[in-house]
Amino acid sequence: MAGERNRNKGMRLSKLYSFKCLKPFSKEDHHSQIGSRGYSRVVFCNDPDNPEALNLNYRGNYVSTTKYTAANFVPKSLFEQFRRVANIYFLVVAFVSFSPLAPYTAPSVLAPLLFVIGATMVKEGVEDLRRRRQDVEANNRRVLVFGKNEGTFGETKWKNLRVGDVVKVHKDEYFPADLLLLSSSYEDGVCYVETMNLDGETNLKLKHALEITSESDYDQEEFRGGVIKCEDPNEHLYSFVGTLHYKGQQYPLSPQQILLRDSKLRNTDYIYGVVVFTGHDTKVMQNATDPPSKRSKIERKMDKIVYVLFSILIVIAFTGSVFFGIITRRDVTDDGKKLRRWYVRPDVTSVFYDPHRAVLASFFHFLTALMLYGYLIPISLYVSIEVVKVLQSVFINQDQEMYHEETDRPARARTSNLNEELGQVDTILSDKTGTLTCNSMEFVKCSIGGTAYGRGMTEVEVALRKQKGVMTPQEEIKESSTKSVKGFNFWDERIVNGRWIDQPNAELIQKFFRVLAICHTAIPDVDGETGEISYEAESPDEAAFVIASRELGFEFFARSQSNISLHEIDHVTGEKVDRVYELLHVLEFSSSRKRMSVIVRNPENRLLLLSKGADSVMFERLAKHGRQFERETKEHIKRYAEAGLRTLVITYREVDEEEYRIWEEEFLNAKTLVTEDRDALIDAAADKIEKDLILLGSTAVEDKLQKGVPDCIEKLSQAGVKIWVLTGDKTETAINIGYACSLLREGMKKILITLDSPDIETLEKQGDKDAVAKASFQSIKKQLREGMSQTAAAAATNDPANENVQMFGLVIDGKSLTFALDKKLEKEFLELTSRCSSVICCRSSPKQKALVTRLVKSGTGRTTLAIGDGANDVGMLQEADIGVGISGAEGMQAVMASDFAIAQFRFLERLLLVHGHWCYRRIAMMICYFFYKNLAFGFTLFWYEAYASFSGKPAYNDWYMSCYNVFFTSLPVIALGVFDQDVSARLCLKYPLLYQEGVQNILFSWERILGWMSNGIISSMIVFFLTIHTLDSQAFRKDGQVADYSVLGVTMYSSVVWTVNCQMAISINYFTWIQHCFIWGSIGFWYLFLVVYGSLPPTFSTTAFQVFVETSAPSPICWLTLVLVTFSALLPYFTYRAFQIKFRPMYHDIIVEQRRTERPESGTRTTSIVSGELPVQVEFTLHHLKANLSRRDSWN
Repeated sequence: MAGERNRNKGMRLSKLYSFKCLKPFSKEDHHSQIGSRGYSRVVFCNDPDNPEALNLNYRGNYVSTTKYTAANFVPKSLFEQFRRVANIYFLVVAFVSFSPLAPYTAPSVLAPLLFVIGATMVKEGVEDLRRRRQDVEANNRRVLVFGKNEGTFGETKWKNLRVGDVVKVHKDEYFPADLLLLSSSYEDGVCYVETMNLDGETNLKLKHALEITSESDYDQEEFRGGVIKCEDPNEHLYSFVGTLHYKGQQYPLSPQQILLRDSKLRNTDYIYGVVVFTGHDTKVMQNATDPPSKRSKIERKMDKIVYVLFSILIVIAFTGSVFFGIITRRDVTDDGKKLRRWYVRPDVTSVFYDPHRAVLASFFHFLTALMLYGYLIPISLYVSIEVVKVLQSVFINQDQEMYHEETDRPARARTSNLNEELGQVDTILSDKTGTLTCNSMEFVKCSIGGTAYGRGMTEVEVALRKQKGVMTPQEEIKESSTKSVKGFNFWDERIVNGRWIDQPNAELIQKFFRVLAICHTAIPDVDGETGEISYEAESPDEAAFVIASRELGFEFFARSQSNISLHEIDHVTGEKVDRVYELLHVLEFSSSRKRMSVIVRNPENRLLLLSKGADSVMFERLAKHGRQFERETKEHIKRYAEAGLRTLVITYREVDEEEYRIWEEEFLNAKTLVTEDRDALIDAAADKIEKDLILLGSTAVEDKLQKGVPDCIEKLSQAGVKIWVLTGDKTETAINIGYACSLLREGMKKILITLDSPDIETLEKQGDKDAVAKASFQSIKKQLREGMSQTAAAAATNDPANENVQMFGLVIDGKSLTFALDKKLEKEFLELTSRCSSVICCRSSPKQKALVTRLVKSGTGRTTLAIGDGANDVGMLQEADIGVGISGAEGMQAVMASDFAIAQFRFLERLLLVHGHWCYRRIAMMICYFFYKNLAFGFTLFWYEAYASFSGKPAYNDWYMSCYNVFFTSLPVIALGVFDQDVSARLCLKYPLLYQEGVQNILFSWERILGWMSNGIISSMIVFFLTIHTLDSQAFRKDGQVADYSVLGVTMYSSVVWTVNCQMAISINYFTWIQHCFIWGSIGFWYLFLVVYGSLPPTFSTTAFQVFVETSAPSPICWLTLVLVTFSALLPYFTYRAFQIKFRPMYHDIIVEQRRTERPESGTRTTSIVSGELPVQVEFTLHHLKANLSRRDSWN
């Protein structure tokens, strides 16, 4: 192995602030956190068998992500199943069925319960088994670990690693635990890491070992005597506080020395590391928490319906028991001499039937009735819904129309619990960058020394002209660069191809592009074959800047730990020269700083501070003599923002040697502290040198709209869905992007709420924070009320017959949003937003995004959908009813926190208007049908018991009842939930107002639910009474005998099976061969069951013994009764639907009916549907529907 240590040279990045952790603690360093609560972990490097280490008893490296274990699978899974009220009820019934109270045998109750519970447990077990296989694969991966006894590195499994082990990881291998980087194949201990599995980011991160450990070869010598004292296990991926005690010194540790489990070593031959955190203590596992549990509104409502059914069950059981008690009491006269129903032998009694103790007998009858009528509760409902939702998710995943070929990413339903919720979305809250736009930045324009560079028009400018009705000539549309370069779409004949050296401000242009070429953390990657250079950058913006500087003559081609090398064009000679800049410190970008700076020493030995950042923080840091082009630059920035471009201000200054020396000492002292306020002290120190800057200009990069975004937003708006955009961009940028993507439309009145007023600015300059807060609160309150007045006035003047009502769009910035979300104003804010069709929140922080989402969700009570692509959108996605992640350029954190994942925003149109509409309709109809068929069956038991003097005797054989929900009626309803379509996908997209069926919850309203329940009760009455009166008191057999109990039961049960399955057939809108197979197959299976079950010995088949073969099948009256009863039971539904379609049609009825009546009669005739227009009658109806919807949106 010694020969392998051919360490790469020339890479010494020791001076970088991001990676420099070289200075040992001084005696004055305040690192009191180490050893206190939360910072108590001690790691004995390369000595895991140390007695002190053994006493600490840290976790091993075995990882389990399974929900169950072999020991707890059965009890834990059963607990999950019996959290459902219906399952608890059936379990109690199963236990009681072993007593004399039961109206049927125990096996007939246990069998369906065990089947349903077993099927669900098998599903859970299979899913958990997949997770276990993944765990086994990860735990059994191999890694090289140093063996003290052998004195060399040997292979072991990941699961065998212990805290303190020294490991060696090779290129393209994953890190087995959280490691402290000791050394690497590079001479100064740097390595490149890919963290895609942690945060989804594809760019490489540079890690750096301490200098004290990086110079050793651990194949040659053993790492001894090191002790790490650090923070306890936590979930913070980007922070680490600790110290290394080594050779009598203490060295501060930072995240730059930590290699996290499940990240991958890249572009580095090998590294050595010490195991700090293992197994479930690693940061990736600490982050592996379950997302918030979400339940759809239909599922929550379904629980209420089950309670209603329980109430019905108790009512009819109590009613039957009361009548049973009354009748039983009358069976014997007061003197006990006369027996009214002598045939039931009231003189020979038991506790269950005793005329002298009628109340007690009535109580026991009540318990019996609770079991008998239990078929009102659909035992297979939950498992059927789970199966349907999983299959619906498969269709979503397999939809080719939502497959993005460029990135090879299909749509993914990451949970099946919320499928139907997709059809009820009232408000969409969307991120902008990477969601509406591509997050693929292109350098398109810039301002240097007060001069604007960059020709042509952007997408947003073209869209704005289109909104205003101004046509844009093709030649004015932005020209691209002469060659296609990703990240660079700039053209200006004045400065391209080296012509900038002829400009009067050539020196400023040179400084401008030098800043872009040096002020970054990008890593160059040179292709060995072609010599072409590509860049690994932390953001698309940064990559665009480096590429732009390269294309314009300042090529960044090499980076060492202490130097940055450029190929430059000398503005005096015009020749290409190589210049090396000594890199002293990098002051990194953060969301709070909003800027990034580097301190370098140029070849002329001058110290330079190069800085770029947001205009909101950069202009205030300019020196008095550095504001020469401030007015022109601000004007250009405003113009760029109006064009939808992202801007940064570029500055620089020279730093005095003495000033730098004093600052560096303070900065390093702050950096070596191990206290909670370490980061704040570092920022404060950095802030002291980032001042007196000289303005060079500004950049403008374009983040283009994704394909199809305007059309998608337009279609969703037509569907009545409100759309909010929550973005961190400037107000002007966000507004113009809103116009470009049709979020703000022509004729829509804009309401702007902002704190950019002279009064507020004056107070801010005075520094009185309380006065600023008070004035800001009053200003927002006033603006909200003015907005309310505008919307109220417009609503009062709108013509109800005119669909072109005044629409409003609300725009609010982040500072204003802080006050609008105050408890005292949030109701007014929410009411104003509900009157607006579109809302744009600018300069929003991730926390504000989540708070706004929570407010909309809780305040409106309607379904919210959040969509985003970055880590800053995770809170918003988890807070919304539905979270949709875009698998874009900002990594996969949003996708990992989402419920559904798509590759492009435009796919949201199909996800909601097609799959959402179908899933909502299918689930709603499925549940309603479930309750219908159970009431139709259950109430026949009640009518029969009433007919038999409430004897507690079931009308059917035990196994008939047990198989009803599981075998004879379950498959058709599953087919309904998976395949039914009211209209085609094309018509769903063409007429988006159909989506309002779900938003208004038309198909699962209490009116519709109770209607289906009533239909079930009416059907049960028709089935029972028509069957009874058809078969009663007439010869049934050739020998003159009438139909007995078993014949009545078979005939009535057959009528129920035929009725509920035929009801399914006439309710389905879209037939497939699978539905035909399930519907008619279920009926056929009933007769097959009857033949097989009836052939068994009478001791088992009891009343079913040969009843079909010998009695029912040969009897014409039986078949005639079946036809008559089935037709009569379906007649009420036929009548209702005919009335509804004629006088109160639903949205889809209009289109379906017109398609049916206007089908082409010949190959030459085309219908209005085919030609792209609906009939006049239909268009008239939809016209008024749209007007009503607009008025509802204005006041909802």
